[in-house]
Amino acid sequence: MALTYDDIAEQQADIVRLLLHHIHAPLPDGRFIRGVLPSPPPAAQVRIVTGPPRASAPDDLMAWEIPLRTIDDPEELAGPIDVLGIVRALNTGSQIFSSSRVDTVMGMTLIHVDPAQVAPVGPGECDNVFTILRTLTYPWTAEQPDPRLRGFLLQGPDRMRLYVDHEVDTDVVAADVRPSGASTALLAALPSLVEERERMVRGDIDDPHCSRLINLVDW
Repeated sequence: MALTYDDIAEQQADIVRLLLHHIHAPLPDGRFIRGVLPSPPPAAQVRIVTGPPRASAPDDLMAWEIPLRTIDDPEELAGPIDVLGIVRALNTGSQIFSSSRVDTVMGMTLIHVDPAQVAPVGPGECDNVFTILRTLTYPWTAEQPDPRLRGFLLQGPDRMRLYVDHEVDTDVVAADVRPSGASTALLAALPSLVEERERMVRGDIDDPHCSRLINLVDW
């Protein structure tokens, strides 16, 4: 059966759930994951943002665009472990890329990754320990929260952009939030807040990963 964008969106959400751990756990070169961006539809890709700890300035960040369709079977999508293995391989030291694969997005350098040229770094002992503990504390279920987290980007010491959608509607809405704010109340109200058109940021939005942007920083 041919893959649909719903399949791609679900896989992107699963990738986010696994990679959240690496906000705190460093990659091989000491960098951290600073964001996971849902590539604009209908592309079967995901963009992983890496950088030094606490980095948020675009010049300090690198975005890696990784295709989700596998080389062996175009109708099969790469899983979260596969994507993490590629990200680890890309963050093992200096990398050289041809100019045709280098671009920019939101002020960040964007690298279009060719998985055929990358030898993924497999999971280690700590990964397996984390998988066991996470499964026991946060069981992996087919039913995800609504709205569903499709991505995030750490934008400063107290600012984060969330990318969410509804499983019945894969149109991505971005919401800028302040982590130090009333996070419990915000999370409870988020399903209704992202639907409030009066909170939309008007004008051009320099973010191709969402259809609209909601400002909840002062909520």
